Formats: sequence, structure tokens, C-alpha cells
Amino acid sequence: MIETSETSVRQCLASLADPYGDTPLGGAVRAVGVDGRKVSVDLALGYPLDDGARAELAALVQTHLQAQPEIEAAAVSIHSRIYSHRVQQALAPLGGVKNIIVVASGKGGVGKSTVSANLALALQAEGARVGILDADIYGPSQPRMFGVEGKPDSPDGKTIVPKQAHGLQIMSIGFLIEEDTPMIWRGPMVTQAMMQLLNDSRWEQLDYLIMDLPPGTGDIQLTLSQKVPVAGAVVVTTPQDIALLDARKAYKMFEKVGVPVLGVVENMATHICSNCGHEEAIFGAGGGRQMAEDYAVPYLGALPLDIRIRKQADDGAPVVAALPDSDLAGHYRQIARRAAARLAAQPRNKALGLGSVVVQNAPEG
Repeated sequence: MIETSETSVRQCLASLADPYGDTPLGGAVRAVGVDGRKVSVDLALGYPLDDGARAELAALVQTHLQAQPEIEAAAVSIHSRIYSHRVQQALAPLGGVKNIIVVASGKGGVGKSTVSANLALALQAEGARVGILDADIYGPSQPRMFGVEGKPDSPDGKTIVPKQAHGLQIMSIGFLIEEDTPMIWRGPMVTQAMMQLLNDSRWEQLDYLIMDLPPGTGDIQLTLSQKVPVAGAVVVTTPQDIALLDARKAYKMFEKVGVPVLGVVENMATHICSNCGHEEAIFGAGGGRQMAEDYAVPYLGALPLDIRIRKQADDGAPVVAALPDSDLAGHYRQIARRAAARLAAQPRNKALGLGSVVVQNAPEG
């Protein structure tokens, strides 16, 4: 009879891929216990998972282990610990923030801000502490999307306290000006304003800060690459060729400045009729997936053009917050898991030390 050993258990898990990060789960093993033909395994993930997703992953691992002839029963526990990851050049992590993830498109009108808002909410729903910075100085949209208004507090006259909405910490130039006031500023003033919003905000122990970037590859993006410690980027596009042209430019920009692209999100991939439910690829099909393949980066997922997404954003409650059990929220949460798992695979930034446990062990199977 084949004997079970810690080595054989680890080798077994090395052949099983993480369904979100596509990396071997063997690297996540923190402890193995062996008692005859019974084994117990403790996995430590570098990204958050809610109870349901954790239980599903634990069941997947358990099934894989028990398929081995030498293993009669397996108990699996999973916890998450979010670390700070390496940023570009010699920049140091931002105080109070472990990881900055930028969301870019290269082109306006592809739903980047809506994706940013729901991505932030999805990461929070998985168990992380999350903030969002609206870096679009000319066209801030996060205050309206989150239904927040009014000027933020400044306890000392130098720093500002982010506004709170749906459990997120939020900062935007839109809180400091009237909604219909145009920002008639030249590039240097815009970049200075963005840096002040980033550095002067009193972020409180965030695992992730989502930065909603303006479209293009100009002043804001150049400043970001030189002064903002970015751990990873998510590129948003639609399947349409004209959007893909600019999304590819955004990818190339991040490649040149040394910011890892965590993946591509294909927004408005299909249109779903609110009357009959018919689904149609009105902007073309497969463009975002093809871009991901061309650049060998992950395809994080597709999102439909659905009236509920637009309506909830206009009403100040993005769909992940307003309809948490909907299929749409499920799409965003899958994308959030994949992006966070990809970031977890990046080298760590040891300047912030160990991360915090954000979810507890799953029940043993």
C-alpha cells in the first residue's frame, strides 16, 4: 500500500492550479498534517475570498486530495493574508495603503469609472479594506456614483478625511467643487491636485486603494508612473476596435513604466435586452480577450451592457452594493478575485512588513 507523507501531499497540490490566479496551490500550503491515510492541509492565500468562495475552493482541494489512492480523507482550511507588493522604481508604499491598483482605459466612454467603483466594492465584499480615489480631475464621477456630497473634514487644516460610502473610503476633487463647475486648469495644476488628493488624504489601513484614472496617456499618467507607488493596473476596454486601439496604448504605457498589468476587463461585451432578455454583441465580440492573448496578460472577465448597472450608478448605489446577490455583482466579484490573485503572485514589498488576516479559516470538510 502506498503511504501518505507530507511530501506527497505537497506534490499533489503542486499539480492543482488556483482557479483565480492560475498558479499552483502548492505555493499556498502553510501546514500539512498526516495521520495514516488521513491528512489535514492549511492554505494561506494572498488575496481575499468570502466564505462561499473559500468553501468552494476548500471543497476543490479536498476532492483533489481524496482522488489520490493513498488518501482516505482530507480536511482543508483556508485563510487570507494581504501583503504589500512591489511598486515601480525606488518608490515607497503610501502610508496607510498596502496596494494601489489603477484602473485605466486609454479612452473615455468605455465604463471605466463604473468598473472602478464596482471593483472596489467587490474587493470589499470579499473581505478586504478598500478605498477609491477619483483621479479624473476634469470629470470626477465617483461622488455621483456613490451618492456622496459635501466637503470632507480637515481636522488639522492640512490633511483631509476621505468620505465614507457603502463601507469604502472615497476621495475626489468633486467633493471640493460644485458639481457643475468646470476645472479650467493646465496640466501642472491637474497633476498637483491629484497628488494632493492622494497624499493628503488620511487613508486608514487599506489593503487596496483603487485609482480611477482619466482617459489618455498624458500628464496624469506620466506623474503617476514617476511619483505614485502603483502595485498593479487593470485595463478596461470594450470589444470595439476603436476602444481597443487606445486600450493597447494604455497597456504599452504601463509596460514602459514598469507597472504590472493584472489583466484586461472587457466591458459592454454584450447587450442584454431588458424586455426579452436577448443577448447580443453589439460592439463586436472577443476583442478584449484577443488583446489579453496578444500581450500574454490575464483576461479578467467580461461585463454586459445592462440597464441595471447604469441605473444603480446614477442612483448613487453601484450594482455590487445595491444588488449583491445578482448575476451582475457575481461578474464583478469574479473579476475582483482574479485581479487580487494576480497581484498576490507579484513580488512582495517588505517595507510594510506582514499583512493582516482578513478572513478566517473555512470549516473543515
